[in-house]
Amino acid sequence: MKQEYGASLIEIVGVLAIAGLMSGAAIGMYNVIRNNQARKIASVEMQEIARDAKLLMEMRGDYTGISVDYLVEQGALANNHAPIGGDNWSVTATSDGQAFSINLTDLSQGECQYFATTPPQWAARVIVNGFETDISDNCFTTNTNQLSFVVE
Repeated sequence: MKQEYGASLIEIVGVLAIAGLMSGAAIGMYNVIRNNQARKIASVEMQEIARDAKLLMEMRGDYTGISVDYLVEQGALANNHAPIGGDNWSVTATSDGQAFSINLTDLSQGECQYFATTPPQWAARVIVNGFETDISDNCFTTNTNQLSFVVE
């Protein structure tokens, strides 16, 4: 009797299917980890912006005139790129000058929900798409979310 060597076509297809499933799961997990890490880095960067802006403007007694360009010009920011979201972001003083806000634009629904459900300790309040809230119900499903972190 003759002995056969090798694997059948069904065994090869089975192994390839299992390898494909494992690769897909690994890629999905990589994307989740990457997005979470980007959000954490952005949160740390915004905390540094808030701290540096407070130190810079503290001597004046108010935050009137604060902006991204002013912070870059004074060396409090390395550049004018947004920590997360679109590059149309801003740092503005409140009308009375006693506080300022870091305003982010073009955030995804996931990014909006992340910051709305876990507001940072350095922010007095978070405004989501124009509504002050502590939950993520005001986040849009599109990448047009706007968040403002008010620092006092």
